[in-house]
Amino acid sequence: MTDMTIGTPWRHLIKYALPLLAANALQLLYNAADTVIAGRFIGPEALAAEGTAGPVMNLVILAVSGMCIGSGVLMSEAYGRKQFAEVRSILGSTITLGLLSALLVAIPGFFLSPLIIRLLGVPSDISAMASSYLAITFLGTPFTFFYNTLAAGLKSVGDTKTPLRFLSFSAILNIVLDCIFIGLLGFGIICSAVTTVVAEAVSAVLALCWTVRHERDIVPTRSDFTLKKERLSRIMAYGAPSALQQAIQPICKVLIQSQVNALGVVSIAAYNAVTKADDFACIPAQGIGSAISTFTAQNRGAGKKDRIKTGFRSGITIAMIYGVIIFSLTYLFRVPLMSLFVTEGNDDVIITGASYLALMAFFYFLPAATNALQGFFRGMGRMKMVAFNTFLQASLRTVFTYILAPEYGIRGIAVSCAIGWSVMILAMAFEKIRLNNTEF
Repeated sequence: MTDMTIGTPWRHLIKYALPLLAANALQLLYNAADTVIAGRFIGPEALAAEGTAGPVMNLVILAVSGMCIGSGVLMSEAYGRKQFAEVRSILGSTITLGLLSALLVAIPGFFLSPLIIRLLGVPSDISAMASSYLAITFLGTPFTFFYNTLAAGLKSVGDTKTPLRFLSFSAILNIVLDCIFIGLLGFGIICSAVTTVVAEAVSAVLALCWTVRHERDIVPTRSDFTLKKERLSRIMAYGAPSALQQAIQPICKVLIQSQVNALGVVSIAAYNAVTKADDFACIPAQGIGSAISTFTAQNRGAGKKDRIKTGFRSGITIAMIYGVIIFSLTYLFRVPLMSLFVTEGNDDVIITGASYLALMAFFYFLPAATNALQGFFRGMGRMKMVAFNTFLQASLRTVFTYILAPEYGIRGIAVSCAIGWSVMILAMAFEKIRLNNTEF
């Protein structure tokens, strides 16, 4: 456990964020491993099929796990007040609510996958692959949520190293299984989905065993797993807007994917690859935002407003430094990055994707800033405001994609992202100024 209400703010943020950056990178790594191996050993059609199914699965996972973000803020506030019984009750109720919700999504999703793929307008030559992949990955939803809930409990008390260990093991396991069953034995895309679900299940079991054995202070008792009205209303007040906010982005991606599908298999395959590069560039910045969120929530619970301001200034500085680094790496290595996803002879996919990354690299400092601002407002309990601004950003991004993509291809999507992020930063910056004048 780490008490962020004392000590140097920037050291707490870096110590908290670094394991999250590594964890996010590993999460993306074992997702990207499926994509790379599918593209190289099964073919571009499998790469495109996973790309069409991916946004749907992201929608489900992020919508359910968004509840963890809200409950994590509540747990951080309770930890800042040193109320461990409250931490346990929030964690237990979140586990119960989340698993019920995950089962209600996973079972219908398994059977409705063919219909979902048809509604997305996926080309007929890859629709069967996409449907099979989506159906299997739906079954992993309960495992994903259970792990994320336990990880949220650990992160709320300042422990980000332990979740990293579990993700490290599951990432390696997923890659090894993919290499054996797909690379060596020649199994198809269904095996790619199965290995992902197995890795998710293993990380969930490991997290449970370790928490029960080593973190008894936050392990819920039997009574904590009940859904009492007062406790549930608090979790929903924080968790529901967070779940909505998390779901908005993948909904946006689903809508954008339907536009990409109209551009043909080459663009679908290239876009699937570049979105993995985008994830590696943007999602780790969420670790910085999470660090700011936990720091802010703990100090808010302890009533230390001056530390909140100091922590945010340190956090936004770290986020901007990260944005410069990731721009440089993406721009310089855009062609080698694309070459990872396809074999020789698919130069059209590499060229299309590299042209997107050459433009997108200049915009990566924007999501670094938005994540820092979101982390601050989540820590302050302003969940609805974060959800609204995410909706504004996603709406603009989607609208401009439909305007620009038919003319400029997937490069038009990069410009659309920049427009949405820029407007979001302006809106949240004005709200930050207003909050400084009223609460600080």
